[in-house]
Amino acid sequence: MLGQILSRLATAVPSVIGVVIVTFMLTRLLPGDPAAYFAGLAATPQAIAEIRGKLGLDKSLPEQFIVYVGDLLSGNLGTSLSTGQPVVTEIATRLPASAELTLVALIVSAGIAIPLGVLAAVKQGSWIDHLCRVVTTAGVSLPVFFTGLLFAYVFYYLLQIAPAPTGRLDIFVSPPTHITGFYLIDSALTGNGEAFWGSLRQLALPASAMAIFSLAPLARMTRGSMLSVLGSDFIRTARASGLAPRTVVFTYAFRNAVLPVITTLGMVFSFLLGANVLVETVFAWPGIGLYAVNALITSDYAPVQGFVLTMAVLYITLNLIIDVVYGLVDPRVRLDT
Repeated sequence: MLGQILSRLATAVPSVIGVVIVTFMLTRLLPGDPAAYFAGLAATPQAIAEIRGKLGLDKSLPEQFIVYVGDLLSGNLGTSLSTGQPVVTEIATRLPASAELTLVALIVSAGIAIPLGVLAAVKQGSWIDHLCRVVTTAGVSLPVFFTGLLFAYVFYYLLQIAPAPTGRLDIFVSPPTHITGFYLIDSALTGNGEAFWGSLRQLALPASAMAIFSLAPLARMTRGSMLSVLGSDFIRTARASGLAPRTVVFTYAFRNAVLPVITTLGMVFSFLLGANVLVETVFAWPGIGLYAVNALITSDYAPVQGFVLTMAVLYITLNLIIDVVYGLVDPRVRLDT
C-alpha cells in the first residue's frame, strides 16, 4: 500500500508542475492591467508605471515566472492586491467554508442517490426505478447556478421560510469558537446551539442546490453497477442457496458493485469543488470560490493562482484517497498495482 501511495505521488508531480505553468501564463493573458486598475481612473502614466514596478510587472515573463516559482517553493503564494493580505492566510481562512458546503452537499447527495440507485436496480421497472430516472434527468438538466437562484427566489423571496443568502450565518448570530473552521462541528463541540442551527439553515439552500447537481451521476452509476452485478452467476447461486434477499443485495451484490460508485463519488466531489464558484457567488458564501471570482474581476493575479493551485492539490489528494479506499474495499486492487 505504501508503494502504491508513493507511486501515485510521483505521477502527481508533473501534474502540479503543469498546473503552475498554465496558471501563470493564463493569468498574464487576462484582459486588463492590474496596475492601471489599482492606480485609479485619474492616475497618470508615470503613477501606473511606478505601480507596475512595485508589483514586478515591468519584468519579462521568464523573470516573473522565476520569482513566482521561488515564492512557491518558500510557501509564499503572494499577496492579494485587493485586500493587502497574504493569499495563504486568506485561502486558509476561507477553505473551511467551501469544504463544509461541499461535504454537506456530498453527504446529502450520497445519502439519497446511493439508496435510490440500489432500490431502482432491485425493483427494475417499478415506480422507484422511474423515479430514479426522473431524478437523474432533472439533475443533469438543471445547471447548479440556476437551481441556486431558483431556490433563493422560491424559499427566501416568495415563501420566506429560508434565511437571506448572506453567507454562513445570519448577521445577528455570532460565529462559534474557532476549532476546525467548520461551523457545524465547532458549534456542536462548544454547545452553541444558536450558531449550529443558524449555520445549518444557511447551508440548506446552497447544499441542496449542489446535491441535486450531483445526484444524477451517483444514482445512475449505482443503478447501472448494481444491475450488472445482480445478473452475475454468483448472485443467482446465492439466491438459489436460500439466502435472505437483504443479504444477497447488500452483502454480496452491493459490495461487488461499490468500486464504480466510489469512482463516481470522487468525480462528483471534484465537480462540486468546481461548482462551488457559482454557488458561492449566488449565496454570497465566503469561500475560496467567491474569493477567486472577486480576484478575477480585479485582475488580481496572486489569489487566482493560489486558488487554482489549491484546487489542483485537492484533486490530487482526492485521487490518492480514492486509490487507498480501492485497496481497502477490494484487496485485488492492491495485488494488481
